Amino acid sequence: MNEKKRRILMTVIGVLTAGFSVGIFNFSMFGMDPFQVFAHGLGRLIPIGYGTFYAIVNLIMLIFIFFIDKKKIGLGTMINIFLLGYVVQFSSWLFTTMIPDPNLIIRGISLIIAIVIICFGSAMYFTGNLGVSTYDAVALIMAEKKIAKFHYCRIATDLLCTLIGFLLGATVGIGTLITAFFMGPIISFFNRTIAEPFRYGKKVGE
Repeated sequence: MNEKKRRILMTVIGVLTAGFSVGIFNFSMFGMDPFQVFAHGLGRLIPIGYGTFYAIVNLIMLIFIFFIDKKKIGLGTMINIFLLGYVVQFSSWLFTTMIPDPNLIIRGISLIIAIVIICFGSAMYFTGNLGVSTYDAVALIMAEKKIAKFHYCRIATDLLCTLIGFLLGATVGIGTLITAFFMGPIISFFNRTIAEPFRYGKKVGE
């Protein structure tokens, strides 16, 4: 498989995997990831379906990203805007239907799985470099402008989204806080160990 095909595969798998993991977050009932907290907080002000609202929020953010760094816009961006909200809706429905009354152990395991999967998916489509979500673009642009290393920029944006969402009435749980502090470093780990070697065909450490 040539590099272009690998990049497309990484983008599609990465975005859809990250979206699916949000449904697992919701199922765990330990809180959503920071951007979902932000989106749900805003969504409380506008009573429309989450998938539609998520697309609207991302389209607004897309306008700003276009003028700041249009290179961040691509296939991954479009999948994020038009499909991710509906993937979240589906995966949330799927897990709550399969296990309608999960115990604490199942919820805890689900939280761990969700964190690992969303970080893996994010690393894959970041490295595929065919466009990222409007939210992910913020921390990447900050890092490229040397404001701070990526994982510090990500922690800052995650904490800000968590705070805004919480003030607007969205649910914040232990999963939200864990994600806010550790998602950036875990994404960096998957970048080094899986995503970059897969894209460039190199072994770890080369």
